[in-house]
Amino acid sequence: MTAALPVTFDDVRAAAARLKGIAHATPVLTSRTLNAYVGAEVFIKCENFQRVGAFKFRGAYNAAAQLSPEQLSKGIAAYSSGNHAQATALAARELGTSAVILMPEDAPQSKKDATAGYGAEIVTYDRYTQDRTALGEALAAERGLALIPPYDHPHVIAGQGTAALEFLEEVGELDALIAPVGGGGLMAGTAITAKALHPGIRVVGVEPDNGDDTKRSLEAGERITIPVPRTLADGQALPTPGEITFAINQQLVDHIALVSDDEIRAAMRFAFERLKIVLEPSGATALAALLAGHIDNYPRRIGIIASGGNINTQRFTEIING
Repeated sequence: MTAALPVTFDDVRAAAARLKGIAHATPVLTSRTLNAYVGAEVFIKCENFQRVGAFKFRGAYNAAAQLSPEQLSKGIAAYSSGNHAQATALAARELGTSAVILMPEDAPQSKKDATAGYGAEIVTYDRYTQDRTALGEALAAERGLALIPPYDHPHVIAGQGTAALEFLEEVGELDALIAPVGGGGLMAGTAITAKALHPGIRVVGVEPDNGDDTKRSLEAGERITIPVPRTLADGQALPTPGEITFAINQQLVDHIALVSDDEIRAAMRFAFERLKIVLEPSGATALAALLAGHIDNYPRRIGIIASGGNINTQRFTEIING
């Protein structure tokens, strides 16, 4: 017997109404070259063109917009390796409040600069020796701020699901929908939406092979913790899936594929050279899984969520040149 989900498709629809005119309706790309290469019809939802350069703005704004006036007057806190940091900072600015963001010391400088550029205060920590959740909760409590976590929050998950809602409303029924998995917020929102609109769709998550905490957890039937991963996909370098996101993904996700750093690098290069778009490593993992042949029971019409493109020129060049 399946348990009731903590986030519903109605929540995603409400989030879409809240985000209308605030978040971008991002474009969908197709490529005859890609179709011929994989032998299927492929559609790519380009969340790298979302505000702040990633899907994260959807969830951060949806959560922040539901805070009370009193909570907003005190400010918002978040913890993130980069994209949720920028998203929360921008959401706070849009709503006329302040943000304090806990970021890893080794977060990409471009993401730190962008977060500060939206007006947020940045506090750093060591991701390999310190617990960011505990630090973030303590920071929020100390300063009286409303904490918006990067994925394990119903309003964040519902907001992330709006990317799949837009996608499926534009392209129609797909045989499979592939999205990256970090903490699981995008995956959970995607799965809720996809299964509500098309119950027979196959939902596939993709993790870096050095950060396969969700795959291991699904196989074990419970959340497990791995050492903090070292991977090109810094946005997916997490040791354990979220509690709420795991409960959803355990019910709705059909398969988890793994990709190597070399496969991520190849997907970034393919996206740049053939699709003419820039993807950060985490934003390229879904495409990487398809290009590398890791999607089994091959579908005919495939959707991919390219989740973000926040990377500076120097880092991008270093990665694709390997």
